Amino acid sequence: MSDARFEDARETPLNLGALEAEDLKVMSALVQDAVFPATAMTWRPGQRRFGLLLNRFRWEDVDAAHKRARPVERVQSLLVVENVLGVASNGVDRRDPDLVLSLLSLDWHAGAEVEGALHLVLAGDGEIRLQVEALEVTLKDVTRPYVAPSRKVPDHKI
Repeated sequence: MSDARFEDARETPLNLGALEAEDLKVMSALVQDAVFPATAMTWRPGQRRFGLLLNRFRWEDVDAAHKRARPVERVQSLLVVENVLGVASNGVDRRDPDLVLSLLSLDWHAGAEVEGALHLVLAGDGEIRLQVEALEVTLKDVTRPYVAPSRKVPDHKI
């Protein structure tokens, strides 16, 4: 039995879950460079659920796109975090309807037991911190892929 590889991926929507920090590393790589308006975040305290509709760059498809000489793609995806006890942010003005945020990573900071904090690290020094009772995150593609407006792979060279 071997580990899954990007090359083995099928052209099907992602539907992933993370219950452990190791699972979250894979999900973090897949949501890197996702963009979303600040208005696309929802926290439902009564349900202890935080949801985010993001435009995810399809990192898992980059090699296939290059081999087939077609543009790279994005897809709309739902990132949902369960067991959320509290939400805080830094560098995010949710009142600005035109604010578009770029997600860099999902970072897990474990607590004493199963609780901890999930940090959504944003470009420009912004951050959203979700205090959770236990780690439970899902990532699900909800639309068909579309050509990335820039037609380019995100570049992090300084």
